Amino acid sequence: MPPETVTQQRADVIHNIGYRHYDGPRLGRAYARRSLFTQSLRGAYGLGRSAKSKVAPMLLLAVMCMPAAIIVAVAIATSVDELPVKYTRYAIMLQAVIGLYTASQAPQSVSRDLRFKTVPLYFSRPIETMDYVVAKLAAMASALFILTGVPLLILYVGALLAKLDFADQTKGFAQGLVSVALLSLLFAGISLVIAALTPRRGFGVAAVIALLTISYGAVSAVQAIAWDQGNSGPVSWIGLFSPITIIDGVQTAFLGATSSFPGGVGPGTGTGLVYVLVLLGLIAGSYGLLMRRYRKVGL
Repeated sequence: MPPETVTQQRADVIHNIGYRHYDGPRLGRAYARRSLFTQSLRGAYGLGRSAKSKVAPMLLLAVMCMPAAIIVAVAIATSVDELPVKYTRYAIMLQAVIGLYTASQAPQSVSRDLRFKTVPLYFSRPIETMDYVVAKLAAMASALFILTGVPLLILYVGALLAKLDFADQTKGFAQGLVSVALLSLLFAGISLVIAALTPRRGFGVAAVIALLTISYGAVSAVQAIAWDQGNSGPVSWIGLFSPITIIDGVQTAFLGATSSFPGGVGPGTGTGLVYVLVLLGLIAGSYGLLMRRYRKVGL
């Protein structure tokens, strides 16, 4: 047989190497989105990760809850007529702890995917850009809501044990939950946008801390100067330039909270509507910027 004929026959041989068609269930985008959300939420508290990764988030959660537990213990022991701290005031008082938690966990949620270039793997079928962004944003907001909501629950249960008025405490608790839900969405959106700009986790942590701290410090200083000079009109408007003072303004105008602005001068209903629009605009803008960022990552 000529050599050409032998070569042709060998090239035409079909080898069965064992590939089989997949006949199992196809769970689709919804399952992938839920899995990414669950994984990211667990990661925000170090669950499923090393013991070292659990220290910071669990410690900050304990720090957030400790003042609430002390307040409850004192309220029960002394039979007070009302809690010394309003539900809407609690997160404002502990904003430094919330800022530290946000700065430590937002970069952890997204920076590693950027650094190790795993984002394109997420975007292979069936998950898409919107699924990734929604899952990460929802997970970070949920983690912050747990951080800020659990202390309020401790206060509420303690108030009922101290036999304070059920209707008043329930109303205050509900107002506090609405306030921290808005805070969680705002902080999650802003921090993830900043963290998504760099694959370096350390840079993301520093940038988030700088934004939250510097903006609040600058706004508070300018408000104090305006108040000391007898010019109280701009105090409410200046509060629009810091995330935590935006939350303060919204809850002062619509949730019955007492303002932490100098002199207790918070926005009225008209100015409060501007606060709400700015708040919603920042949340929507954060989502839009994240979508724009991840449409280009790794592609």
